[in-house]
Amino acid sequence: MQTKICKVIAQTEAVYVQSKKSENGQLAKCYIRLRELGGDYEDEYNCALLGNQALCKYAAGQVVAASLRFATHEANGVYYQDIVASEMVVIG
Repeated sequence: MQTKICKVIAQTEAVYVQSKKSENGQLAKCYIRLRELGGDYEDEYNCALLGNQALCKYAAGQVVAASLRFATHEANGVYYQDIVASEMVVIG
C-alpha cells in the first residue's frame, strides 16, 4: 500500500455491485481518476472506491492524500491491474 498526494481529475457516479463481503450482498463502487502533483504529465491512477468511500463526492481539482492498494488478478489467461483507494482525505 502506498500513500500519494494527488489532485482529483474526475469521478464516476456510484453504482451497486454484488459482494459476498457486504451484509446485504451489495457494495457501492465508483472510479476516481487521480494525478500526482506537478503538472499534466505526472503519473495518473484510475482507482476504485468501495463502500461508503464510493458515496463521497470529490470535486475536480481537489487535493487529496490517498492510500492506494495495488493488485493484479487473472481472468481467462489475461492479467489485469487493480488499484483501490482504500482511504482518501481532502487536504486544505
